[in-house]
Amino acid sequence: MTTPTDEELAALGDAFDLFTRRYKLAEALGPEKPLNELDKQVLFYVARHPGCGPSDVARFLSVANTTISSATDRLVKRDLLARQRPAADRRAVALQLTPAGQGRVDRLAAMYGNLYRRMLGPLTAQERRDMIAMMTKITSADP
Repeated sequence: MTTPTDEELAALGDAFDLFTRRYKLAEALGPEKPLNELDKQVLFYVARHPGCGPSDVARFLSVANTTISSATDRLVKRDLLARQRPAADRRAVALQLTPAGQGRVDRLAAMYGNLYRRMLGPLTAQERRDMIAMMTKITSADP
């Protein structure tokens, strides 16, 4: 492994800034008030794991339980998420998407799908596989 050069870091920073602007603009231009990244990740996690608890979300996202508590408060106030008490354990909290929350997740997933198609469109099939493999390698590396 080699150390990245200052030029490589600058080029990556420029490319990442451009990517981030396009990524965030896609949602900001929509009709709904944008969500912050944490709130979106909470919604996506609950969509994949209905009935999960806040501590499950916190563990998955590697954030404090208090951070998830604040996020769930915001999402409940916006009618995107509901807290339920399971009959088997009234002390526990189970998170569920509301119909509005499911609709928001569906729209975000479609928006991201379109964005990813545009991103990958200019690449050959091999370049797409390489890019995905490199991103997976980067995100799987120990910090």
